[in-house]
Amino acid sequence: MRFRSMDFEVPIKPLSLDIRNELHAGAKHRTTMFNERRVAQMAAYLLGRGKGRMNYLKLMKLLYLADRESMKRHAHSISGDRYVSMDHGPVLSQTFNLIKGAVQFAEQGWNHWIADRADYDVSLKRKAHREALDELSEADLEVLGDVYSKFGKMDQWKLVEYTHRYCREWKDPKGSSVPIEYETIFKALGRKPAEAKKMAVRVEQQRSIDKLFASL
Repeated sequence: MRFRSMDFEVPIKPLSLDIRNELHAGAKHRTTMFNERRVAQMAAYLLGRGKGRMNYLKLMKLLYLADRESMKRHAHSISGDRYVSMDHGPVLSQTFNLIKGAVQFAEQGWNHWIADRADYDVSLKRKAHREALDELSEADLEVLGDVYSKFGKMDQWKLVEYTHRYCREWKDPKGSSVPIEYETIFKALGRKPAEAKKMAVRVEQQRSIDKLFASL
């Protein structure tokens, strides 16, 4: 059985050891387990396009839209984060904790690239040269660039309005937060229910493989 993702097909079959090894070999650019260094580099790229400073809510919206676009094009997110619906729209859950400073930072991670919030803004600590963005593939950068080109001129409130209106996976949490499943996002992106379920299973399988190799 196969499902079609944009202009290419991906086989659906149990993951053999050979497939696991293949996935691991390309994990640097295709992994879906949350990676603080990668999401920090995503933020650094976007801040670099935004002249080095940006409202933190706007940054959160752009990061989510980039992950969503990557799922649309490539059937996986860039950050590997989990998602939740919050009052101001969908959010990358662990990335939100990084912005709040609610977790310990990893080496060469968020704190390496991003300065603390001031007046609801975050700023870039160092220039985001291509060679320094080693956790991001060319496909990742293409997605990030396209998302910034489309949404970068919007302020945070326009982006909140956009995600409320057009990200159908978002549900009003009424002051709380509600998890957003990968399957729900794929459905919102126009996949049929059976196809969305299979794509979500593949994302979860990849997360499990990434965790296995990360523990070795």
